[in-house]
Amino acid sequence: MREKGRWADWVAVALGLVVGLSWVAHGMLGFSGGLFFVLGLGVILAASVSLTRPGALSSEVGVLAGGLVLFALPWMLGFTHITGAAMTAWIGGGAIALLGAYGLFMARAARRRDPELAWGSHSNAVPD
Repeated sequence: MREKGRWADWVAVALGLVVGLSWVAHGMLGFSGGLFFVLGLGVILAASVSLTRPGALSSEVGVLAGGLVLFALPWMLGFTHITGAAMTAWIGGGAIALLGAYGLFMARAARRRDPELAWGSHSNAVPD
């Protein structure tokens, strides 16, 4: 049986879940914890779109952007002194950004092979 989707997108979904729930382990409440949750959810959403549409560049850019924002979050919000949260943001954000860059490269190759892998032509839509 053939596996559905790229391994990088499955790993991005898993990392998004880890990041999205990590605020509980770090005890970060308020805006910072909410951003961990929202960024993790956004990465899961973008990676899920990448799983279903392997040629969609926008979803891979979303994964890449989520990783970069997560990587910069400790400096932007000033919680570099909270070691666990900062390390989660730096390691998780860096890994997610690398997965997004790899996925972007693979999506461009898939799109060149078969342009229909992006969003489709909607040729079966009912005319007005």
